[in-house]
Amino acid sequence: MDDCTVPLGNRLHGEVTPPCSKSYAQRALAAALLASGRTTLRGIELCRDTRSAIDAIEKLGARVTVENDNTLIIDGGLCPSTNTLNVGESGLAARLFTPIAALGGEAMTIDGEGTLKHRPMAMMVNPLRALGVEVRDGGGRLPIEVRGPIKGGRIIVDGSISSQFITGLLIALPKATHDTTIEVRNAVSTPYIDMTLETLERFGVEVMHNDGDYTEFYIEGNQEFNPVDYTIESDWSAAAFIMVAAAIAGEVTVRNISTLSRQADTAVCRALERAGASIIIEEGAITVAHRHLEAFTFDATNSPDLFPALVALAAAAEGVSTIRGIERLRGKESDRGEVLREEYRKLGIEIELDYDENIMRIVGGMPHAAEVDSHDDHRIAMSLAITALRIEDEVVIRNRECVSKSYPSFFDDIEMLKTIGNSFANVIKSIVESFIDSRLLDDIKTQFRREILDRPDYRNLSMENCTLLYSEGFIKAVKWILSDGFMVAADNIDILNQYNSKM
Repeated sequence: MDDCTVPLGNRLHGEVTPPCSKSYAQRALAAALLASGRTTLRGIELCRDTRSAIDAIEKLGARVTVENDNTLIIDGGLCPSTNTLNVGESGLAARLFTPIAALGGEAMTIDGEGTLKHRPMAMMVNPLRALGVEVRDGGGRLPIEVRGPIKGGRIIVDGSISSQFITGLLIALPKATHDTTIEVRNAVSTPYIDMTLETLERFGVEVMHNDGDYTEFYIEGNQEFNPVDYTIESDWSAAAFIMVAAAIAGEVTVRNISTLSRQADTAVCRALERAGASIIIEEGAITVAHRHLEAFTFDATNSPDLFPALVALAAAAEGVSTIRGIERLRGKESDRGEVLREEYRKLGIEIELDYDENIMRIVGGMPHAAEVDSHDDHRIAMSLAITALRIEDEVVIRNRECVSKSYPSFFDDIEMLKTIGNSFANVIKSIVESFIDSRLLDDIKTQFRREILDRPDYRNLSMENCTLLYSEGFIKAVKWILSDGFMVAADNIDILNQYNSKM
């Protein structure tokens, strides 16, 4: 297994463009399969889940051509070339392509790998049977065999576990031979349903429902999917980890994202604001900077993928933070609530899971070095890596390669931001340490560690014996450290060198 060591001294500074939204990418790939003609999808980045979706549509009849590094040409047409789809570890692909596979009249087995074999799939069985599909399931788990064709009708769907199967139905049923009414009970993750409806609209498909009401959908059968030229937007789930990392340990601008996106994880902005992080929103970019962080409350019921990032944020905040929606964590790549509690405990951070109240409580504090494990869950790996930025000694994260499921370049991006951030921080460090006496320096370092990367409060230090405090150069250097310009001063490196030369 590929382990990752995260060393001491990790200030972040710079810019990052996250990978494309795999949720949008998989929806667009499925719609392109059903379109009559040639679709162009731009901005595609090939994480494991997206590759699984590409493999699925190819086996179901699409011809996929790679035009360049991030552009795919898809010639649509449902004509399966196999009787088995292996969707890897993608829960969305499993629940998305099962109804699509059931459009045909031949038996098709949908299977997966790893933790996906243990994730719940029973919610698909009865609705598919009510639509005229023969279903053989594996006791509510993969593999599942379906034989269509889907005939349409009226069905009831349990939306309490995931909206992914609803997405699969909404994309497949416009191609059914008859009209369908879907009654959804206990819908969760409704922003993901909005993403599906937006994708269908792009492809010229109509689904009727009341705005803001996710209880009933009417889908006319025998609709045509129109081919499109579509640029996939960046992934807010990936961006959330970088934004939280910046709130904890630096200042980072995340580009090619918009708060107007329908992606559920735009909600991370609200959590960051509640915690006290600095957020500057511009067109197509958001800049997040570290400030003193306070405990916060947040409801992640409709954005459960945010939990691992929010735990890292809460661990760095002063006080006890509360996040609602832990019932959504058991059906993920791991039992995320339990895994977060287990692995963060190794780091010295206490997490309480209250299933009666459906909440998680995180006690903020300074973590310590440890060897931790991702449990092959990409979001757990990223969460632990972010928290490791706050730790003096080395942290080993086992099985880090699982980030390839959604964000293959995550560790590369973090290293790039550390290189930029630390190069500037070291300049400041050398300026200050060159003329501060050793006793005062030790006091500053102790307080700096205690306050978890917050600015030291020099007023509370015993500095009366340090005659150099009245040095103009010292005062200017301290101002650099304490000012908001600390994180952006890399642009002023020449000025800093001038200060250094005068000392």
